[in-house]
Formats: sequence, structure tokens, C-alpha cells
Amino acid sequence: MTSSRPDRGTPAPYGWAAGVGAVALGAGLGELVGAIVAPTSSPFAVVGAALIDSAPPWAKDAAIALFGTNDKIALIVGIGLVVLVLAALAGWLELRRPPWGRVVVAAFGAVGVVAAVTREDAGPLAWLPSAVAGLGGALALWWLARMLRRVPERAERDAPSGELASAGSSAPERSPRRVSRSGLAGARPKGARGNVSPEGASRAAGSLEPSRRGFLLWSGAAVVAGVVATAAGNAMRASSSALTAIKAVVLPKPAVTAAPVPASAELDIPGLARVVTPTDQFYRIDTALIVPSLTPEEWNLHIKGMVEEEVMLTWDDLLELPLEEHHTTLACVSNEVGGTLIGNALWLGFPVRELLARARPTADADMVLSRSIDGFTASTPLEALTDDRNALLAIGMNGQPLPPEHGFPARLVVPGLYGYVSATKWVKELEVTRFDRARAYWTDRGWSERGPIKLQSRIDVPRKAQGLKAGDTVIAGVAWQQHVGVSGVEVQIDEGSWQPATLATAISSDTWVQWSLPWTATVGDHLIRCRAISATGEVQTSDRAHPAPDGATGWHERFISVFE
Repeated sequence: MTSSRPDRGTPAPYGWAAGVGAVALGAGLGELVGAIVAPTSSPFAVVGAALIDSAPPWAKDAAIALFGTNDKIALIVGIGLVVLVLAALAGWLELRRPPWGRVVVAAFGAVGVVAAVTREDAGPLAWLPSAVAGLGGALALWWLARMLRRVPERAERDAPSGELASAGSSAPERSPRRVSRSGLAGARPKGARGNVSPEGASRAAGSLEPSRRGFLLWSGAAVVAGVVATAAGNAMRASSSALTAIKAVVLPKPAVTAAPVPASAELDIPGLARVVTPTDQFYRIDTALIVPSLTPEEWNLHIKGMVEEEVMLTWDDLLELPLEEHHTTLACVSNEVGGTLIGNALWLGFPVRELLARARPTADADMVLSRSIDGFTASTPLEALTDDRNALLAIGMNGQPLPPEHGFPARLVVPGLYGYVSATKWVKELEVTRFDRARAYWTDRGWSERGPIKLQSRIDVPRKAQGLKAGDTVIAGVAWQQHVGVSGVEVQIDEGSWQPATLATAISSDTWVQWSLPWTATVGDHLIRCRAISATGEVQTSDRAHPAPDGATGWHERFISVFE
């Protein structure tokens, strides 16, 4: 058949175009179908999530170090580039070895199907978007490759006998056969090449071009259709029912209101991090490529495991409880020394210790395994959720409902612990258990079980590239050790003696604190370091350690050039 015979005469770029067009169309259809029937199971999302889950810790650290909070965008772009290359190869293979190109494209879809149905939050139709992407792409590739194979057939049909062969042949002309005794030339074998006029050869070769131009137009149209379908799917997800529900949420007034932030807590120095981080600037690090979409009516919290009584809490139940407001600074364990994966916000929620008191954990329990709607788990020491710290099941952030990317409808906020063992977003389950019986997402990948925050400080100003002029200026930054507190910060300039900085007023021991030191800058290059002192007298260590397995350590330093 025309649709299955090898085509070795068409230039490879046409095969590449066929593969890219087909896969783009299939992927777009998959994204659109996903937005309609399974918003968290789009092909890119499930394959990307599988890559995140299977990535070793060093790869995750490298991605965050290189791209910071843009790590997910970088992953999606990387996946797209790999798919682009494989699509081009599939198109070439479909021309040379049909139907193996279609098999490769269908295999893309099969990988997505497996990744989708094995996810924690897989719904009954989770398989459908990737199946549509694979089958749609395979059918599109078959059709585009068929168009290419019909180009020379159409030209051969339309051209006078022998012209196409001559136009496409580079073989030298054969000498006329010897004349027979009757003086007539012998008949040529059927299909043999003969002398053809230049005009005929030109017409035969030229007849290929309009058809190939048509093929390229269809390939381009397939790419455009795929992009439009993808954009439409993203737009549908952006206007999901969960986002509509957020706009309708009215947060109740807290029974316990946070004290006003003291005026002396904010030094108001240009370039210095705000003491309360604006919501749109708060860092985001998690494993969700597509933010889970969950309405309040769909949400509930189940407390189970080593408890005397299981507890089920709905959204309405939660709103009826006496909620509390507290400022708490959260930090990611992947934060390098001097990094920005840290932020401070005002959280509204209900104390987790009160919820656990209802469930009555057994005496031998020592850990709570929190589980997100998308399958992420965190192992939190039981004492961190039952002591006097303000660990919250939070529903509000800086006076507004939680944004989707920060955990709406509800998340955990636990002072004094890195987020990977405490700050579960989209939380749906608290399982009371033991560290020797259960393991969490990141502990399975080599990170420590408990993750207490380490004493740290950071220089925000001056910046290396700001072009500092000689004269009076200020060195300023932030310091933190949540649930312990900071009593002082010291600054060293050019290996000199350590100078005490002035601390702003701390909101509480659960938040970071700003600090500053006046400096008369002189022309030249300077090295500035800082170190913090905790409320218990601990001095921040100079020992350098990478984030894995339990947080970075070392002094933050900056090289500054001062000009006249």
C-alpha cells in the first residue's frame, strides 16, 4: 500500500516536519482533553511529575540552584525540547521504516497513560488525555507521511511517460540501441530511461514542488492547531471551578488575632527584603507541575493511624472553629546560604495540636505523615505539632484565602521545620505513625527525617552589581531560626573584627528579623560576611555544607566593588 511502503527519496527535513506537526497536534489535543476531563492529568504534567519523582536528589538540587522557583518552567521547556527531537526522528522513521514512526508516537502516549494512572490523585479518566495525545499524533503522522508518499505518484501520473524518471534520475544517458537489419531502432524495455527534452524534465521536477508546499502548509497548520489547543486547555484550567470558588470564599474573623507588626520591625531600606513578604513574591517550591484544583466542597481532612479515634473534618467544619492568626517564616531545605527560598507571611488557620487532641494519638506514636491531594507526603515530628508552637492547618495568607499555588483550600504551616517535612500543601490526610514504620517523599530520596531549621543570616544590601560609590552607606539583611529566635547579628568587613549590627524588632521567635550596620565605604574591592547569634547563644557556624540532607550551613559573604 502507498501508506506503508518505505520512501527513501524524500529529503529528511520533510520527515522531520511531519513528525513535529503530528506530535504537536497530538500533544495539543491531549492537553485540551485533559483540561476538560482530568485537569491534573495532562500529558506534559504526568510525564513531568514522573520525572520529578524519579529524579535523584542531586538533580533536584541542581535544578533549584540553576533555576530557583522557575525550576518547573525549565523542566517543561526541557521536556518540550526532548519531545521535539524525538518527534522529528519519528517522522523520519515513518518515511524510512513505516509504521515504526507511528509506533514511536503511540509509545509516547503509552508512557503518559502509565504515568497518569499510577499517580496518587489519578481519576477514572486520568488515562484519556495521554491516550488521545498518542493516538492523535500517530494518526496525524500517518496522514502527513501519506501526503509525502503521494507527491511522486501524483507527479508521475501527471507527467508524460518517462519525464518524471528522467527528472529524478542522475544516471547518464544510455547509447541508442543498434539498428536492426530493417533499419528500425529496437524497442526499449518498458520503463527504460530515454532522451527527454529539458522542458519535459523541468515540468516533471516542478510538479513535485506545489505538492510539497501543500504538505508543508498542512504540517504548519498541525503545529498551529496543537499550540492553539494547548493554549485553550491552559485557559480552561485557569478558569477552573476551584479558582471560581476561591473568589467566593469569605474568611471568618479570627478568634485570636495576630499582634500588629511593630513599626520598628521594618527598617525600610531599599533592597532589603520586606519583613512580611507580599503573597505574589512568596517563594514556591513543590512537586506539582499543574497546581491541584480542589473546591472547598471537595476538600476534607482525615486524621487516622495510631489514634484512639479517627477524625474527619470538612471545609464547613473548619470554618466554624476558632481560627487563629500568626506570622510565621517558612524556608525551603534547598535554600543555599544567602538564598531567597524563604518568606514570611501572616497565616490564618486552626492549631493542629487541637485537631490531634481530638484524635488522641497513642503513647508510642512519634510522627505524623501528612499527605497531599497529589500524593506528596511529609514526615513531621509529632511533638512539633503538639507543643506550644503555632502549627496551623492554614486556610488564609496575608489576609486572603490561600492562592492555589500555595495550597488552597488548606495546608500545613509549622514553625521551626523546613518545608519538606512540614509545609504540606493541598493537605487531605494526617496519619499518626512512627518514623520506623513510615517514610515520606523526600526521606525516601535521602533527606533527613526531621528537618529542624538551622541558624542562618543573609546580606541583602549592598549588592555586588549595584555600582556602589564611596561614602556613607549601609549593610543590611535578614536573620532567622524559627521557633528559637535571633538575638544578634555580626558583620565582618575585609577580614577585620566582627562588628555588632543593629537588629530591628522581631515580630516573634517564629519569624525572621531585619538587621543593619552603617558603613563608610572606601574605593576598592571589599569582602563582607555576616553571622547570626540565636536566642540561646548559638553562633552561626562557618562550616560550609550543601542543602542535602538537612539544610545548608556557612556564612553568607559578598564581594563588593566601590567606585569614586
